[in-house]
Amino acid sequence: MPNSMNFHSRKWVKPEDLNANQSLFGGSLLRWIDEEAAIYAIIQLGNERTVTKYMSEINFVSSARQGDIIEMGLAVVNWGRTSLTLKAVVRNVFTGEVIIKIDKIVMVSLGDDGEPKPHGYTSVTFKRDRVPHRLASRRANDAPPVATVQDDADPFADTL
Repeated sequence: MPNSMNFHSRKWVKPEDLNANQSLFGGSLLRWIDEEAAIYAIIQLGNERTVTKYMSEINFVSSARQGDIIEMGLAVVNWGRTSLTLKAVVRNVFTGEVIIKIDKIVMVSLGDDGEPKPHGYTSVTFKRDRVPHRLASRRANDAPPVATVQDDADPFADTL
């Protein structure tokens, strides 16, 4: 399994994201991480019914201030039968400082009955072939093909 950390999403820290200390509110950051992990897992597991089951200890290393831009990185730690385990790192784009590390985020694929559903995957893809079929069929007829990356190499990969 590759050790690269993929930093795809960025957020601009705005006044509504601040705590009483005028630094980034941890709750806002955790919401962003949870959303990023869910989107990543939905694509990897091919199932929009994917939920967060578990987050390990959360280690706030530094903070961000209004006007900073942060980027969120995810990497796969383990493939389960019905789950995908990720690790997360968020860093400040301007300073390069790590803001938070989460060693384990477990995302679970659910069936229509709300119970864990086997997904059948064991590797990461950066093609869009796992977009849930129900959602892929909604693409416009003139939209470019879903599989825009020619191989599984991630052009946005960064090592950490």
